[in-house]
Amino acid sequence: MKFSTKAEYGLRAMVVLARDYPYLRSIPEISLEENISAKYLEQIFIKLRGADIIVSQKGKSGGYTLTREPNKITVGEIVETLEGKIEPTKCNSPECKNNQCASKKVWVKLSQEIKRTLDNIKLSDLITK
Repeated sequence: MKFSTKAEYGLRAMVVLARDYPYLRSIPEISLEENISAKYLEQIFIKLRGADIIVSQKGKSGGYTLTREPNKITVGEIVETLEGKIEPTKCNSPECKNNQCASKKVWVKLSQEIKRTLDNIKLSDLITK
């Protein structure tokens, strides 16, 4: 299983916002600091804003900040917002028509463990000062 650059870059940008919380940071600033395309960050931030994880403020000194303290936001919440439900295979999804599949238990367990792990990591855990 491999997460896309949306999850990787989104998490990196969220760490920047967490580190500077509650202050505002602009997309160009984060783009430059993290070497991520500003256009791509805009797409990522649209999803994060839609999930009420970040909020924007318009204007010359505007930018983005977290809607909650960094210790109230989990990596799981961020990854699921950007990637969708965490499913290593289609076997664990509603599309799988074979409920008798012998390997289904493995994929369900793996999915649960990945989710549990990501949900136990707070954004504040990733801040290095």
